[in-house]
Amino acid sequence: MEIEGLSKKFGVNAERGEGGNFPEFLRRVRGKKVLLITDAHTMPISEPIKCALVGNGNPVTHCHFEEEEPVADEKTVERARRTGEEADYLLAVGAGTLNDVAKYAGFLLKKPSGIYATAPSMDGFTSGVTPLIENGFKITRPAQVASDVLMDFSVLSAAPRVMIGAGVGDVLAKHCCLTDWKMASLLTGEAYGEEAAALMYEALHACDESVPELIRGSKSGVEKLMNALLVSGYAMVIAGNSRPASGAEHHMSHFLEMDFLRRGKRIPLHGVKVGLGTEVSLHLYHTLPSRPAFSGCEKVYPLIKALPTVDSVKNTLHALGCPTRFSELDIPKDTVAEMFRSAYKIRDRFTILTLYCTYGFMEDTVDELMDLFY
Repeated sequence: MEIEGLSKKFGVNAERGEGGNFPEFLRRVRGKKVLLITDAHTMPISEPIKCALVGNGNPVTHCHFEEEEPVADEKTVERARRTGEEADYLLAVGAGTLNDVAKYAGFLLKKPSGIYATAPSMDGFTSGVTPLIENGFKITRPAQVASDVLMDFSVLSAAPRVMIGAGVGDVLAKHCCLTDWKMASLLTGEAYGEEAAALMYEALHACDESVPELIRGSKSGVEKLMNALLVSGYAMVIAGNSRPASGAEHHMSHFLEMDFLRRGKRIPLHGVKVGLGTEVSLHLYHTLPSRPAFSGCEKVYPLIKALPTVDSVKNTLHALGCPTRFSELDIPKDTVAEMFRSAYKIRDRFTILTLYCTYGFMEDTVDELMDLFY
């Protein structure tokens, strides 16, 4: 997998540097007014890149969120958009939420944006879509691909272990969402993008290679994981949507995120929730042949053979400090049971949850899932 070639193909400057020294990025933004988007956690980490920009002659303004974990909702996006009106370039310092906010605000303003990555925790760095909360609901909006992804691996390797585990969880989920996509093509005739899927499988392979090194705490493992996350984003660009990266496991994560928001609770990391959903999806696939036969089942069963076991994913996530049961998060038992029954409605996509819920299998499966995963 040639990450440099892929980045060039998609017009992304995926640049490695240290201490704010990113020569290509600084050349690209020379003479531009740069808006730095930070939160309480990433503000101290932003100092090297801020100093580099000032030394580069760039006027620097700030959009700072006092919270450690802001939410990518209408209010947050509007603040970044409004603050960015006088800027030429928007640079987020962070990972998931701030990346989403910068991409969407830049898209609305028709101005380039980038990310100084602080954790390898999710795969949206190079995607062309942005998940947002609007009116309390999780939706995905078209956005722009980041112009620059700045990677200081001394910063990325120092990220909390659970954030690194969340990045692994987000990539391991592709086993399930790619199978969901292929199954949908077989059962409903939905178009299946071979090029995007092939690229996503490359990201999966890179992630699998990184796991032993990540468990040992190796910097080289973080580099491999970050490459996998970037490639995953490019696969979404090729597909034109998030289909190759988001299936039933993401719908479960989105369902829970909306519940946390309604209850005013801190939202666990995206990749943590997705990792739990991946365990559920894998179980549903592996036990599908034991359920009643359905039209087209003979086409679906062969897909299961390529999937990892639930235990292999659970063991990996546990080794990287991630929860492996929903009860480890602040989620009521009834909410999780309802998630199994209703999360498939979040997106108009056929997934393993859709199959179970619309073919009449879920009611007989909920107690089984609660015993195994709650």
